[in-house]
Formats: sequence, C-alpha cells, structure tokens
Amino acid sequence: MADTQYVMAIDQGTTSSRAIIFDHAGTIVATGQKEHEQIFPKAGWVEHDPQEVWTNVREVVAQALARASLTAKDIAAIGITNQRETAVVWDKNTGEPVYNAIVWQDTRTQKICDRLAGDVGADRYKDVVGLPLATYFAGPKVVWVLENVEGARERAEAGDLLMGTMDTWVVWNMTGGPQGGVHVTDVTNASRTLLMDLKTLQWDASIAADMGIPTSMLPEIKSSSEVYGVDREGGLVAGVPIAGILGDQQAATFGQACFEVGMAKNTYGTGNFMLMNTGTEIVPSKNGLLTTVCYKIGDQAAVYALEGSIAVTGSLVQWLRDNLKVISSAPEIESLAATVDDNGGAYFVPAFSGLFAPYWRGDARGALVGLTRYVNIGHIARAALEATAFQTAEVLEAMNADSGVDLTELKVDGGMTANDTLMQFQADILGVDVVKPVVAETTALGAAYAAGIAVGYWSGEQDVIDNWAEDKRWTPEMEQSERDRLLRNWKKAVTKTLDWVDDDVE
Repeated sequence: MADTQYVMAIDQGTTSSRAIIFDHAGTIVATGQKEHEQIFPKAGWVEHDPQEVWTNVREVVAQALARASLTAKDIAAIGITNQRETAVVWDKNTGEPVYNAIVWQDTRTQKICDRLAGDVGADRYKDVVGLPLATYFAGPKVVWVLENVEGARERAEAGDLLMGTMDTWVVWNMTGGPQGGVHVTDVTNASRTLLMDLKTLQWDASIAADMGIPTSMLPEIKSSSEVYGVDREGGLVAGVPIAGILGDQQAATFGQACFEVGMAKNTYGTGNFMLMNTGTEIVPSKNGLLTTVCYKIGDQAAVYALEGSIAVTGSLVQWLRDNLKVISSAPEIESLAATVDDNGGAYFVPAFSGLFAPYWRGDARGALVGLTRYVNIGHIARAALEATAFQTAEVLEAMNADSGVDLTELKVDGGMTANDTLMQFQADILGVDVVKPVVAETTALGAAYAAGIAVGYWSGEQDVIDNWAEDKRWTPEMEQSERDRLLRNWKKAVTKTLDWVDDDVE
C-alpha cells in the first residue's frame, strides 16, 4: 500500500467527537474536534442528541481532511471508536431517533436493574455476560426507552426500531442510513450491553427476552477488525472502507500495545478505565471488576480482559469548571492544586453516578468530607485530582487480586495525563511506575490500527508494538506509611457516600 496513504479514526466520545488522521508510523497528521451538548433533564439523567452527534461527526471529518489537505483517495480505511454503553434507539425507515441517546453515566435505570435482579441479585447474568446488573450498561437503557417512550414498544415489536451503541449509530449512518445502512457492532461494544454471551460472542436470546428487547432491534456482532462496509453517505470520505470498531477503552488498550497477558493500561478521560489483558481466557472477577472482550482481530480468537470502570474523574474537573465556576479551564486545576502541599485533610468522592468498580453501588452520591476551616480552594482542587488517583488505586488492588499477578508498571493515556501533579501522585499512591507513550491519543490510534490491519495497511500487532514509544515516566517518591494513611482515609470517605439514594427517589 502506498506510503502516501493514511488511516482515519473517528472517536465519538462522551463530551466531543473527533476525527484523527494517522500515518504509517502511528503519528498524528491532523485532527478535527467538536463538543456536543450534555443534556441533564433530571438529577442523575444524562443524554446526548444523536442527530447533533452525527452532524458533528461529519464536520470533524471535514476539518481533519482540510487541515491535512487530503481527500478520500488518501485514506486507506476508517476506524470507529466510541463511548461504549451509551445507547440510542431509532427508526430504521426514517433514521430518526425515538429519544435522545441515554449516556453511560445515566442512573435512571436503577429500578429496571433491581427488577431484573429479582431475588437472584445483581449477578444474575454475570456468568454469561461478565457484568453485574448496573445502570452503566446499555441493555437496561433500551428497556427504559421501550417502556417510557409512547409507541416505542409497538414499533419495536413491528420490526421498525433499531438499537445500538454509538459505533452502531455512526456506522449505520455512514453506510447509507435508511437506504441500506449496515447495522453492526463489534464484540467489545456488544460485551457492554448485558446481552452478549462472552463464550459464543452472540446475543443471548433468553436475556433479551427477560428484558423485553426484540432481537430484531439488535445489530449483527462482528470482529473488531474487518471491513463492515464503505462510506456511502455522499460525504468527504465516500467509498472508503470502514474496517475497525473498538469501544473506547478497548481501543486504548490496543493502541497501547497491551497484547500480552498481564499487560494493563489506564485511560484518564471523562471517567477512568483500567484494562488488563487476560488472553483467550475468560477470567471471572471476585473483586468487583468486569469481565469483558478486549479485542478480536478478524477470524482470530477473541482476547478477553478484566476491567475496572470509574465513572467520574475528568468530569469532576469539568463539574468544578461548569457548575461551580471554580476554574475557567480544565488545566487551571493543576495550578490551583499546586498552591498547597497536600489535601489539608479533605477528600472528594465524586459518586455523581453512583460508584462503579469495585463497589457497584448505585445508591451512592458524591461527598466532600474532612472539611475544617483550614481547608481552602487549593485543597479542594487537590482533593479533586487525588480522587482520580485513589479510585485507580482501588481498581488496581482488585485487579492484582483477581489476576494473581502484581502489576509492576501502569501504562497511561488520555487528557489528564498532561497533569504532572496528578501523574506523580498516581505513581506515589500506587507504588509503581506510571508510563505515558509519545502518542497519548491511544483511543483513536487503537481504532486506526484495527482498521488499518483489516485492509493490510499495517501487517498486524507487531507494527503496533514497533510504533509504541515511551514519552514520560513517573516514579513513586512517597513513603509506604504515608501511602497507607492516605488510602485508609480515602476508604473511610467512600463509606460516607453509601446508602444516600432513598427508595422514593426516581
């Protein structure tokens, strides 16, 4: 394949959509990015407008191509990566969503999850799908739409409605929409719905029946690296094969070249997500982690992972900026935190969407504890940053216990890795080195690699390994006694967030 060709990744994220063009060395050639509205109809509800997202996707593709002075003929393939559990339901005949996309952070489905759990409990389907019943996952969000949008259930049972995560929505629109759009997802996204059997990599009809979701709504499950179709929507990349789909955290794992059993990465974004490659073995978690599909290349066997999902990390900084107006831009949090030497005894547990791993407590809500008159805004800024590191430490503790192997270093990526204060504290509180690659946009890069491998632009995983390069390393400097004290107080702070939501709260 000509050296002059490139691969494009479309990264449909929680706060924005991006298009990034990569060359054969895995370096960024050009980027387009646009934020979309975060819609909060009620406390605990989070939505996105799928039409706005689709419009933005087209716009960022145009931005990236224009900035690189490229056209469709220069693009060998397109990879898609996405916010994973966010679910959208739409009419296959018109392409119109029947309701806004319900975002992974949304907690409105707690009563649906409780109902499905019944007397068996939240682990009712865990042996099959690797996940507990929780508001995080896509299946119950679709149930909510069918039960609460007028006429939705009838239209679904008549075969007129489709559902999918955001990868499915983007690919369907790119490949023709109502005029023959391809209705697919990949194994990584399917494994986040509560509906896919981890062993067979197919939808479990009995779970779909329990939820009341007609199987006609479900996309076809494909591998993470194969040609699904070509762009047909008449846009700037018409005719280019769409050849890779990976949920964002699995894409980052792929982009970080975590191909060996026991390798792990942590992504610092809206939330934090740590994945450890467990190879072709499905490892059930006994410590509050998720068992999920890591990736599947074409006809090769699926590779699995253990995952620790944290709901609120970067979005806590966003909340301080947008809701409290404490800062005017996200990077200011570091300079504010640097005005103090420690957290002043304050701990910020951002359980805005309940607590995810390792607790899985939908009844938790955020708390700022340990306050005295000594505490100032610098301490609160530092406590907000430290919350990310403390939550990561609890996930790593669970991961070491489940895997039986103590991690010796942690590969990191995502926007918050630009924050030196946080990264040094992360190394300190974990007691292991924290390592960032040269290309920190590993989510988009992973999707690009999956697509490029499918069309022969890259030969396989070895090219990904060869392209990976270390940029920066943070080494622990904290005494063990101080680490133990901070973690003990953090765990005490977490207990103050539990049992907050009463039964009469919607």
